[in-house]
Amino acid sequence: MNDIVTYESQVDLCISQFAPLVKRLALHMMVSLPPSVELDDVIQSGMLGLLDAAKRFKNTYGAQFETYAVQRIRGAMLDGLRQSDWLPRTLRKSLRQVEVMISKLEQKHGRPPLEQELADALNIPLAEYQQLLLDARGYQLVSSEDLESHGEENAIDASYADDRPNPLQSLLDADERQMLVDAIEALPDREKKMMGLYYEHELNMREIGEVLGVSESRVCQMHTQAIARLRARLRASR
Repeated sequence: MNDIVTYESQVDLCISQFAPLVKRLALHMMVSLPPSVELDDVIQSGMLGLLDAAKRFKNTYGAQFETYAVQRIRGAMLDGLRQSDWLPRTLRKSLRQVEVMISKLEQKHGRPPLEQELADALNIPLAEYQQLLLDARGYQLVSSEDLESHGEENAIDASYADDRPNPLQSLLDADERQMLVDAIEALPDREKKMMGLYYEHELNMREIGEVLGVSESRVCQMHTQAIARLRARLRASR
């Protein structure tokens, strides 16, 4: 009985200690999500990830646990977003058309296409294309439709059946991870820098805008376009 009480106390202490981490990660993710997504919902999903991490982790809750917990928290947040299915299917369809056109223009010119070239190829004004990118902020490298299967479970649900900490990591084998690295290297310099500032240095969109000298909304557009480029290149590589 004492062991059970001690274990529950440790988990409670962990939750209290790392709850601010959940909020920080949620706020970081929110800046690239549409206004329809509620912060409290993202935080709630993240807290479930933290609780899961606290129950699974065997050692003391130090730096190693934080690294482990971040993966579980982000995975739980992404899973919650997938279940809410907040990106309209019409928008997903438009983004798939963008990805197809990116591939075609890259093959034609041997380089990443410019925004104006993409807008012209899609037969829409540049301003309309940029609004599409803004409307789709939060577009994921792995989306819910990518993970659909013929069974009752989809791939991301199945990945949670074991102890692998991150759904994305469990979906990408070594070859695919290398393809992703190559795809990131092939991004235009400005978009590659933006991705590094967001994912490696964990700056938010406003902070990245200050570094790059552009508006926060412009950073959101760049992020969506970079994700579309990565998805297009990964599909072509496969």
